[in-house]
Amino acid sequence: QVQFVESGGGLVQPGGSLRLSCAASGFPFSVYTSHWYRQAPGKERELVASNSGTTTYADAVKGRFTISRDNAKNTVWLQMNGLKPEDTAVYFCNFVGMITRRSYWGQGIQVTVSS
Repeated sequence: QVQFVESGGGLVQPGGSLRLSCAASGFPFSVYTSHWYRQAPGKERELVASNSGTTTYADAVKGRFTISRDNAKNTVWLQMNGLKPEDTAVYFCNFVGMITRRSYWGQGIQVTVSS
């Protein structure tokens, strides 16, 4: 059974930092690429960061966000620094099988950036 334990979201002031965590189980984590998406109210879900051997970032977060993973812990993180109000969204971890292309989604974590 595929399960996720997500943590690290919440309310933060502009300029602050948060670290999102997504611990996965129930699938072979090491052969899945990992990604973070976000969805703001009234907007489409967008890709924020990917770790598929190399790391890539959306232009809006480049230089502020860092994606990392530990295969031994079956966990992916998103370190978010210099947060802006426009970063407010529900953040989702996503995993895609390198061979199967099967996709799994976390349940989402709310991040609110406001003074």
